[in-house]
Amino acid sequence: MSRVVALWCPDWPAVAAAAVADLPATHPVVVTSANRVIACSAPARAAGVRRGLRRREAQARCPDVYVATADSDRDGRLFEPVAAAIDAVAPGVEVLRPGLLILSARGVSRYFGSEHKAAERLIDQASGAGVECQIGIADELTTAVIAARHAAVVPRGGAARFLSPLPVAELAAEPSLAAADRGELIDLLRRLGLRTIGDFAALMPGEVASRFGSDAVLAHRSARGEPERPPSARALPPDLNVEHRCDPPIDRVDAAAFAGRGMAEKLHRTLAAAAVACTRLLVHASTGNGENLSRIWRCAEPLTPEGTADRVRWQLDGWLTGRSESRPTAGIILLRLEPVEVVAAGELQLGLWGSVGDEDERARRALVRVQGLLGGDAVKVGVLSGGRGPVERVTLRSLGDELVPLLDPAAPWPGRLPHPAPAAVMQTRPEVALEDGGGNGVHVTDRGGFDTAPVGLRWGSKRWTLHGWAGPWSLDERWWDPVVGSLGARVQVLLEENRALLLVYERSVWRVEGIYE
Repeated sequence: MSRVVALWCPDWPAVAAAAVADLPATHPVVVTSANRVIACSAPARAAGVRRGLRRREAQARCPDVYVATADSDRDGRLFEPVAAAIDAVAPGVEVLRPGLLILSARGVSRYFGSEHKAAERLIDQASGAGVECQIGIADELTTAVIAARHAAVVPRGGAARFLSPLPVAELAAEPSLAAADRGELIDLLRRLGLRTIGDFAALMPGEVASRFGSDAVLAHRSARGEPERPPSARALPPDLNVEHRCDPPIDRVDAAAFAGRGMAEKLHRTLAAAAVACTRLLVHASTGNGENLSRIWRCAEPLTPEGTADRVRWQLDGWLTGRSESRPTAGIILLRLEPVEVVAAGELQLGLWGSVGDEDERARRALVRVQGLLGGDAVKVGVLSGGRGPVERVTLRSLGDELVPLLDPAAPWPGRLPHPAPAAVMQTRPEVALEDGGGNGVHVTDRGGFDTAPVGLRWGSKRWTLHGWAGPWSLDERWWDPVVGSLGARVQVLLEENRALLLVYERSVWRVEGIYE
C-alpha cells in the first residue's frame, strides 16, 4: 500500500504577504479579496479576526493589522524556495497549491528510517527555508492533507477511524482537493444532521451517488478512506505551454474555436518533440478587464490534437455564451494551454490494424462531434461496475472522462445474476405474463419457487411457448425499506425460435429486464 506525505504551511497567503512587507512573525496580517478576509495569521486570529470578515470589521477588531491584497503570483513565487528545499531531500514533490505539497512516503521513510523521523527532517528542512509547517502521513492523499492540518501520522488502514470523529467541514477545508461548490454540499449535510465525517461515511455509496452528485461521491470516498490516485513524481519537460495573444480581442465563439485549433496543433507538436502526451490540460483565458478564467480538463486517455481543439472550443463556448452573471465583461486578450499531467508518448500510439486503428478513430471523432453539439454529457461510455442485476453492473461515464466504476466489480456480490449476461438491457422494462398450461398467471412463492410450472409467455398480443428456464433466483434487497426495498426474483427463459429473455418479478408483476442473443 502506498503512503502519502502532505506538507502544509498554515496561512500561507498571510505568511507570503508578511515576507514581502518584511514584517515580523508576531505582527498580525490579513489577506483580502473582494473586500473579504481570505487568510489571516495566528496573531490576527488571536485578536478576533476570522476568514470571511469584511476588511473594515477586521481592522476594527485588530487596529494595527497589516492588510494585503490577494496575489497568487506572490504566493507561488515565495513558495518555490520551500518546495525546492523539500525536493532537495525528498525528490518527487508535487505542489497542490502554494502552501501545500505532497510526495510519496515510501522513499523518505526508508531513507530516514521511519515515517516519524522523515516528518521531523522535512519540518527541519522547511524551517531552514524560513517557514513553519505541519506534516501529515496517511494511506490516501485526502486523508494525508487533513492529517497535516492536525499534525498527525495516520496508521496503515486507519484512515476511516482517524476521519470519523472530525467535523464534516474538514472535507471542504482544502480547496485544491474539493470542487468549487463543496461548501454547499457541507451545508446540506449539516442540515441533514450529518455533523461528522463518520456520519457521512456511514451512508451507502449508491445513496450518495443518487442523491448528491459526482462531487459528493468523491467526498464520500475520501470520508471512507478509499483508494485515490497517488501523487505523480514525473517531472514535466520545460517549455510545454502554448500562448496566443488575441489582437483584436476575441468575443465570438467561432473566432475562439479557430484560435483554439491552431493552439492545439502547436501544443501537440511541442509535446511530440518532448516525447510525451497530455492527460490533464489547463485552459486559461485573460480578458481586457483583468478577468482570469481557467479550467482543467482531465481525460482517461492521452489527448489527440482534435480532442484538445474540441475541449478548448467547448470551454470557450461556455465562457462566452454562459449566464450573464458569469460571462466575461470584455473580450479575451490572452489564451494559454498548459499541460498539467503528461505520460509517455507511447500511450498515444495507434495500432496498424485491430486494437486502435482508423475505424476506431473515426468512430471516436464522430462521437466527439456529437458531444460538441449536444454537450459533454450527451455521449456516455459504459464501464463494468459492481452490483447484482445487469443495470447495476454498468456505470455510464461521459466520453473522455476517467472510466471509474461506481462500485467495485471485484467485491463479493451474493445473489449476482449468473452468466451469461444479457446482450441488451431494457430501460423501460415492459410488463409480460408467465402462464401455465391453463392460461393462468405463474407467480413466485415466499419460498422462492414457482407456484406452478410455466408453459408460455405473453407479451402484449403475442404468445410464445417456453422451451426451458433457469431460476428463479431470489431478489431480496433492503427488505426493511418499504419504499426502496424489493422482494422478488429473476429468471432466464428460453422461447421458441431460440429467443431468450431475462425476467424480473417485482410486486407480483413480471417484467423484461434483458434480452439475450
